[in-house]
Amino acid sequence: MAAHRKPRNSPLGGQAARTAATLALASAATATVFEGSGHAEPRLTPAQVKAKVDRLYQEAEVATEKYNGAKEKADAARDALDRLRDEAARRTARLNTARDGLGSVAAAQYRSGGLDPAVQLALTSDPEQYLERAALAEKAGQRQAATVTSVRRELAGIRQLKAESDERLTQLRGHEADLRRQKAAVRGKLDEARSLLARLTAEERARYEAAASGAGRGDTDGSSTGTPGSQADRASGIRGPVTAPSSRAAQAISFARDQLGKPYVWGATGPSAYDCSGLTQAAWRSAGVALPRTTYTQINAGQRVSRSELAPGDLVFFYSGISHVGLYIGGGQMIHAPRPGAPVRVAPIDEMPFAGATRVS
Repeated sequence: MAAHRKPRNSPLGGQAARTAATLALASAATATVFEGSGHAEPRLTPAQVKAKVDRLYQEAEVATEKYNGAKEKADAARDALDRLRDEAARRTARLNTARDGLGSVAAAQYRSGGLDPAVQLALTSDPEQYLERAALAEKAGQRQAATVTSVRRELAGIRQLKAESDERLTQLRGHEADLRRQKAAVRGKLDEARSLLARLTAEERARYEAAASGAGRGDTDGSSTGTPGSQADRASGIRGPVTAPSSRAAQAISFARDQLGKPYVWGATGPSAYDCSGLTQAAWRSAGVALPRTTYTQINAGQRVSRSELAPGDLVFFYSGISHVGLYIGGGQMIHAPRPGAPVRVAPIDEMPFAGATRVS
């Protein structure tokens, strides 16, 4: 019976079993430690964090300019669509008026019974009056024919406007989709930069922010007293007013100086915040010159000049992708909106890789 069966011997008994269990637990713990170490992010030095954050901000600025371009195209497509819809509404109103006129003529003909003109002449008690009316009717018929032609023309025009509106609507939706993609790209880069900065200690972060705001480098963050112009002169090493080649260039520089210390916000065109191309666009707008919205279109908005030919008021561009722009003020200095966390300030043009310059007129 089952009660008389011998218990089966374990291949590892007593001390051997305990030793094996201990080794298994130790092995599992070691594996866990190594697995966790494999997924842990390495500790970055402050210099490495700064380099990565600077790269992310530069990539975010590239995406910002693409966003600005997509927004400009979307706005243009939306304006064109609105104009087409307004014109279609006007033509539809004219069409309805013409149709009402034709309806009145048709109703009059129905009331007269549509009798043959010869029969009407035979039955009338006043032939002279009838002939006079017939002459008027002939003229009315000519006007009616012209109205029919007008109706046909309006119908064709409305069909054409609808086709153009459908095309513009398709373009608008495409630009809006691009806008959403570029917005997501900018936010992704900025979120990643913030995450990296969060790894720094309070002291390291303070040093980084001080460097970003231009403290200790002779640049101005706009927080000191005095007029914006005098701040710019002190920061650039220029004594006295900048000698601009034209009154418009002088006005653009004066406007840019008045913006010193205002924050960088991507996609912003003022008056309380700017991105780089938003600042240069606003500065030259104050001088009566309409610049396009993006860095890669602003570089073609005037006459190209070499670095050795730079004059105050010129637009200076940076990076191979033409992703950053500043307003040259002389003495190797510019006013620009650098990036998030760094307000509008005066800075040397040597602080970024120079890509070209344009003289606006």
